[in-house]
Amino acid sequence: MAPSFSPPLLISAPAKSSGKTTVAIGLTRALVNRGLKVQTFKKGPDYIDPMWHSLASGRPGRNLDTWMMPEALWQGSLARHSQGMDFTLIEGNHGLHDGLDLEGRHSSAGLAQQLGAPVLLVVDGSGMNRGAAALVLGQLTMQPKVQIAGVVLNRIRSQRQADKQIQAIAHHTGVPVFGVLPSLPGAGVEQRHLGLSTTGETSEAEKIVQAAAALMNSELDLDKIKAAVSQASPLSFAVPPTPKRASQRHLVGVLRNQAFCFFYPENLEALEQAGAELVFLDPCTDTEIPDIQGLYIGGGFPEHFLEPLSRNSAFKEQLKTRLCGGLPYWAECGGLIYLAEAASFAGQESVDLVGWLDGSVEFSRRPVGYGYMELEGTGDHWFSGKHQAHEFHYSKLNSPAALDCQFQVHRGYGLGEQQDGLLKGAGIASYAHVHALSSPDWAPGFLQQISQYALR
Repeated sequence: MAPSFSPPLLISAPAKSSGKTTVAIGLTRALVNRGLKVQTFKKGPDYIDPMWHSLASGRPGRNLDTWMMPEALWQGSLARHSQGMDFTLIEGNHGLHDGLDLEGRHSSAGLAQQLGAPVLLVVDGSGMNRGAAALVLGQLTMQPKVQIAGVVLNRIRSQRQADKQIQAIAHHTGVPVFGVLPSLPGAGVEQRHLGLSTTGETSEAEKIVQAAAALMNSELDLDKIKAAVSQASPLSFAVPPTPKRASQRHLVGVLRNQAFCFFYPENLEALEQAGAELVFLDPCTDTEIPDIQGLYIGGGFPEHFLEPLSRNSAFKEQLKTRLCGGLPYWAECGGLIYLAEAASFAGQESVDLVGWLDGSVEFSRRPVGYGYMELEGTGDHWFSGKHQAHEFHYSKLNSPAALDCQFQVHRGYGLGEQQDGLLKGAGIASYAHVHALSSPDWAPGFLQQISQYALR
C-alpha cells in the first residue's frame, strides 16, 4: 500500500517576479523557527530557487518537473521526501497559468490541480487598488481550475491601498487575504542576468532569509496557512524502490564552487548510487587533482570568475593532461565554457581557460538558448536515445572546426545547427542540463564508462 502524506502548499503568482521566492523562503524559515520540519520543491528545472529553499529549510531543495520527468518518478520523489515532514511546500515557476500549451497541462496550475494542492497566490499590488480582485478572479476561473486558499498582497504602499484591495478581493472572489507585505529592502533576493543571485554569491544570504522570515512571521497569518493545508485531502503515491547501491566504488571529481554551483541533488545521489565516490574540487583555489576516474562539471556562472579560473594554471594543466589521457567527463554549460580555449565577458579582456575544446566562448546580452530541450542521442554511445533536458545560456562556443556532436536537438538551441553534446576524448560537453529523474540511465551509463576506464 502506498504511503499517504499531507498535500503540499503551492506558492505561485499571476506573473513572474511578483515576490513568490521571497514568500517561499520566508515562510519556510518562519515555519522552521516554530519547530516544524519543512521539505521544499521547485516546480520546473530552476537551480537557484532551490538553493535558497535549502538555506531556509536546512534540507536539500528539490525539483518537480511534469514535462521532463516521468509521472511515476516525480510523484515518487514528492512522496519519498515528504515522508516524516510537517509541511511540504512547492514554489511554482513563472505565473500560475503559464505553460507550454494552451491547456496549461504543465503549468503550476496544472500541477496544483493534479495534486489537489491549495495555492497561496502572491499578488504584486503595487500599481493597483480594486483591480487586484480582477487579477485574482481571473486566476480562479482559468483552466486548469485550482483552489486558491489565500492571497498575499505584496509591495503595498499604504494601508489605504491595502484596505481597498482586501475589500475588493473579498467581495468579488471570496478568497481571504492571508497577509499584506510592504516593499522593504533587505527581505528579497537580488536579480542578475540569469535570474536570481545564488546563495554562494550573496554574502548576506542568511541575513536575507532571516529578514524574510521575520516579515512573514509578523505580516502573514501562519495559522490560517497551515489550516488551509490540513483541510486538503491526503496524497498517496507509490515510492519507487531505491536501486541497490553499487559495491564497487570509483573516485569521481566534481568541480563545485561559486563558479560551478548548478547541481541537482538527485544527480549527485544517482552517481553515488551507481558507484561514485564523490570528491569536490575547487578549480579556482585547488592546485592538485587526486587520482580521479571520472569528472563531472556542472553549470553555473564561470563568466563572473574568469580571472581566478584562468590564473590557476596548475589545475588547468593537470586537468587537460588527464583529459588527454582518456579521463571520462560530463561537462554542462558552465563546464563547457571552462573547457574551452578562452572566454570574455561584459567587455573584459579575453582570458585563457583549460583549452581542451577548440574555440572560444563569447557572451551576448540576450539568451542564446533558453527553455526546454528535446535531444536524441545518436550512434552506439552510452547516452543515446531520446531525452528531455533544458538550457539557459547567454554564451556561444565559436569553434574553428566542424563539431562532432552526440545529440540531435529537436527542440532548443544547444551549440547551434540543431546539435549539442560536443564529443572529444572520453566525454561530452553540452549546453543541455539533464536531471537524473528525467534521464534515469544517465548516472549508470556514466559510471559504466568510468569503471571501464578504471580497469585500464
